[in-house]
Amino acid sequence: MDWQFGGIPLHPLFVHLTAVAVPVASLTAIVVAVWPAARRWLAVGAPIIGLVALVSVPLATSSGEWLEHRERESALLERHTELADGLLPWSIAVFALLLLWWAWHRFATDRVTSGGALRAVAVVGPVLLLAAGVVSMIEVIVIGHAGAASVWKG
Repeated sequence: MDWQFGGIPLHPLFVHLTAVAVPVASLTAIVVAVWPAARRWLAVGAPIIGLVALVSVPLATSSGEWLEHRERESALLERHTELADGLLPWSIAVFALLLLWWAWHRFATDRVTSGGALRAVAVVGPVLLLAAGVVSMIEVIVIGHAGAASVWKG
């Protein structure tokens, strides 16, 4: 695919979408993990936010790979592209956990009769949401910094 519009690469556009969407999804995961009222208020909006972040990552990486083949090679650019490959699994995790957390509270909590299962999910769910949210936010910051360094110092 030709990742440009009017002769201008689309990578910066997709990167800015990712740089906003991933932290917003990460913060959403953290908030719904620790604040039940926010979980109820956001409802299905939480996994939708996660989906937007998830979709933005392959757009940014694919357009970045296209752009990489048109730029001169440098160690900074190589570091940026290697780091960027690690964001997709974390974005998948954030989306999947947001979806499962919403679905659990929407459909399962009233049907599950085991107190042990309810307590286990009440502990494990937030821990996983917090971990995935924090790691994906750190990842996008480190990747963004490496990308900026490759543009401005490379």
